Amino acid sequence: MKSELATFLHQHGATEPLIEQALAAAEQLELPTRHILLNQGEQPEYCYFLLEGICHACYLTPEGKQFSKEFYWDQDVLIGFESLLTNTPSPFLLETLSASKLVALPIELVEQWRCHRETLYLNLLERQLQFKEHKERFMLTHSPEERFALFTNSFPELIERLADYQIASYLGVTSTSLSRIKKRQTLDENNE
Repeated sequence: MKSELATFLHQHGATEPLIEQALAAAEQLELPTRHILLNQGEQPEYCYFLLEGICHACYLTPEGKQFSKEFYWDQDVLIGFESLLTNTPSPFLLETLSASKLVALPIELVEQWRCHRETLYLNLLERQLQFKEHKERFMLTHSPEERFALFTNSFPELIERLADYQIASYLGVTSTSLSRIKKRQTLDENNE
C-alpha cells in the first residue's frame, strides 16, 4: 500500500526525504462503504491518498439537500485546500462510497510542505487548480445533456459504480432530469 503512495509522491515532485517522512507518518486504512472521513464543519486532521475505492465530497444544506463537490477514485489524493489555507473547518463532508483502502497523512505534514514551499505541495496545488478550472468550464459551458455525455465518456468506470442521484448531483441536475437525459440518449442511440 505504501509503495503506491511513494510512487505517487515521487511522480509529483517529492524528494526522497519527503517520501520517507510521509511513509513514516502514513496510516493505512481499510474502510467500509459510507464511512465518514470528515464531517462538514470539522477541522481536518488528515489528508488521504485513495488506493482503491470511491470517495465523495459534498455540501449539505440545513434542509438536508446534498450537492456533490467531487468524486475521488483509485490513485487520487484528497486534500481540503480551503481549510488548509485558511485554517478553518471543512465546508464539505467527505465519505467513502464503496469499501475503500486509503493512506491517511496528518494534515500537519502537508502544512509543513506548504510552509517550506516544497515542489510536491506546489504540484498538488496546481493539480487541484487545473481540476477545478476544468470542472468550472464543464459546468458553465455545457448543457446538462452535454455534461452527461462528457461524464460518461470521460469516466466510464464511474457510471457503474455510482447511483443515479449521485451522478445527477455532480452534473447539477435533478434525478428526474437525469432520467430524461438517459432516456433521450437511449432513444438517440436506437435511432442511429
